[in-house]
Amino acid sequence: MAHTTPPPHTLTINARSYRMPTRPVVIVCIDGCEQEYINQAVQAGVAPFFASLADKGTVLAGDCVMPSFTNPNNLSIVTGAPPSVHGICGNYFFDPEQGAEVLMNDARYLRAPSVLAAMAEAGRKVAVVTAKDKLRSLLGHGLQGICFSAEKADQASKEANGIDGLLDKVGMPLPSVYSADLSEFVFAAGVMLMERERPDLMYLSTTDYIQHKFAPGTEGANAFYAMMDKYLLQLDAAGALIGVTADHGMNAKTDSLGRPNIVFLQDELDETLGGRTARVLLPITDPYVVHHGALGSYATIYVHDASDTPRVAERVRALPGIQKVLSRAEAAATFELPPDRIGDLVVLSERLTVIGTSASQHDLSGLTVPLRSHGGLSEQRVPLLFNTRLADVPAKRLRNFDVISLALNHAA
Repeated sequence: MAHTTPPPHTLTINARSYRMPTRPVVIVCIDGCEQEYINQAVQAGVAPFFASLADKGTVLAGDCVMPSFTNPNNLSIVTGAPPSVHGICGNYFFDPEQGAEVLMNDARYLRAPSVLAAMAEAGRKVAVVTAKDKLRSLLGHGLQGICFSAEKADQASKEANGIDGLLDKVGMPLPSVYSADLSEFVFAAGVMLMERERPDLMYLSTTDYIQHKFAPGTEGANAFYAMMDKYLLQLDAAGALIGVTADHGMNAKTDSLGRPNIVFLQDELDETLGGRTARVLLPITDPYVVHHGALGSYATIYVHDASDTPRVAERVRALPGIQKVLSRAEAAATFELPPDRIGDLVVLSERLTVIGTSASQHDLSGLTVPLRSHGGLSEQRVPLLFNTRLADVPAKRLRNFDVISLALNHAA
């Protein structure tokens, strides 16, 4: 078949075609947004923007990528592709080149370009605002435009971030990384950018600090969603086409008394199979562990002697609270993961359970409320919301990384 060049009003990136925006498009990733948070805020009467979508917009749901963590899903959203394509399969992984466990927040680990960078290269004005700085270099890789984090907004410069003087322009002080203010800064900055720069495509990504602390319908959760709703109303009034999704959901990970349900997997394996048999790695690990103690519902295991892999898998499957144990090949095929970055086994825990390494390695002193976390299949369902009607929505399983395509290609 002869190669055909896409018409100039479209862009093809990672084997998907996107129409160029004809009005400002704002894509919002609400970190940790279990759908019930929005339902409860609407029911409480504090979220008029979200409430309006039932009549004037489009309300859908989709699945996030696995593991249901921040980095893999944000990168899937901005590349329009699963981790098998872009390469980011956790916040943390074992890098065989370094022979060490490292954060996967360096752009050198990224294997695919983003829609954001491609739009900017095609001459469109693009802006990215993320809450935590751990995502900034990944989301901004190759991007000629504005890209900064709320966490380090005071350090933003024209040269490095495409904009300076952010605290004065946004009108907020630098927020604490462990606060709702960090996400509010993202939205306030988005409104400021819409007024001053009017980008063609803007990506706003929040933090799940509140969702880790407050269940849907609680006063703290409803206040947070009311705050976001206020800024979304302003972006809507400015004429933006808005698409909202999440990187993952969130669930309680406790027993009936509110005590954490934890499988300390490294301790279990060391005790029953002997030390040095296998290494447990937790891809949820990042520099911000106060609100979850580096505990999530997904883990990988590196087995030191390949012949021991069946024995390790059998032992893990027998543990209470474990939902699935998959081989490297099974996990890569089932969850569209890069096989060279996921270990010999992938382990998922049940909805109310998290996985740790050794009890001595997890500091839970920062957990002032019952543990809430994510990472498993139980946190995979997320919202896909738009402030306009969509036409010809594909009759297939929708994913959170379809949000940019739906906004650009299917808006009425």
